[in-house]
Amino acid sequence: MSAFGNILGIRVTLLLGREAVVLPAPLEAMEAIEEIEVRQAMKKDSGFKITLLAGREGPLGAFGPPFVNDPRFQRGARVVVVVWNGVVPTPIFDGVVTKTQYIPGEGSNEGKYLMLGRDLTFVMDREEKRAQHPAQDETVIMNAMALKYATYGVIPVIMPPPVIDPPIPVDRTPQQTCTDLAYAKKMARRHGYKVFIDPGPAPGISQLYFGPVPRPGLPQKPISVNLGPMSDAYDVTVNHDGETLTAARAKVHDRSTGQVVSLEIPTSTNTPMSALSEALTQMGNTKTKEIVTSGLNTAQVLARLMAEVNEPAERVLEVTGTIDNTRYNAVLKPYYAVDIRGLGMIYNGTYTVAEVRHVLKPGAYTQSFALQRDGLYPILPAVAPEVSPI
Repeated sequence: MSAFGNILGIRVTLLLGREAVVLPAPLEAMEAIEEIEVRQAMKKDSGFKITLLAGREGPLGAFGPPFVNDPRFQRGARVVVVVWNGVVPTPIFDGVVTKTQYIPGEGSNEGKYLMLGRDLTFVMDREEKRAQHPAQDETVIMNAMALKYATYGVIPVIMPPPVIDPPIPVDRTPQQTCTDLAYAKKMARRHGYKVFIDPGPAPGISQLYFGPVPRPGLPQKPISVNLGPMSDAYDVTVNHDGETLTAARAKVHDRSTGQVVSLEIPTSTNTPMSALSEALTQMGNTKTKEIVTSGLNTAQVLARLMAEVNEPAERVLEVTGTIDNTRYNAVLKPYYAVDIRGLGMIYNGTYTVAEVRHVLKPGAYTQSFALQRDGLYPILPAVAPEVSPI
């Protein structure tokens, strides 16, 4: 096993291939890895960078750096990064190489070969298309869309929107004039939803998720700060900003009834993650947006208003920091909820993971994180203590 194959009790597997077939990277590639960086975020494209030491020359130096002629390391190759905590594999990334770089060695410095890429949403964003979706609501459209990418191991996890407005063909037909990813994000924004690729539950399989955040699921391991030997995070900063809060209103001429209806959403309709949700305590003291409603019916406008109000309310309180995985010994996943303790009663409690940056090197593994929630004080008085396995 290479030096990179066992990072302080944590093992890393790199799978390479094309579309449906991904296989373990060759031993010489694993031994050449200098660093793997993976970034997953709600606000940005998720991507990766893998740095391989390419040597100074070697017997094949006349043909260029190692790996460059292997299609598994070129643009278009599929890459799966798997972290093993004990015997449990956790895929932290599944994506496609979009760019490569070669830095020749100079003097005693070895050359480097870099592979950069995006997650599988890149595949969904490659082709602009014109399509109609007659008599199909967002749930049906998203399930059909996921099937197009089954060769990449993508399976759908689609949550029905809070306001469902099935299109009647004699009234309207949903029109797509963009890529699948752009259209999916457009549908998600209407309801304050998120759409993303979630690697797992097994290597080579990913889930196309369309739904609210935090995503429902098993609780993640709590993050501990300033708790002596129990601490597993450092460089933690808390930011409290309520300026983004907004209310929204609109007037709509409902095509089905012919009536003009006034609608207003004064505060977030999301389930609170804090005891003092800022959207509730500041209701009436926030700015109000007037939403344009031309061509929309009442149900569509209601969904749009909820999305405008709910999204900024989710990030009033933000916590950033870095996890030392020699202590944490787990993988933090974005879009899910996580508890944090040791920040004091006002900031402790449950947050949504908004961003995670994994950096893996021989002998080190850190995770930088950004968490967010809607206000101060936890709903529960204490974070449940961790139970050590027997």
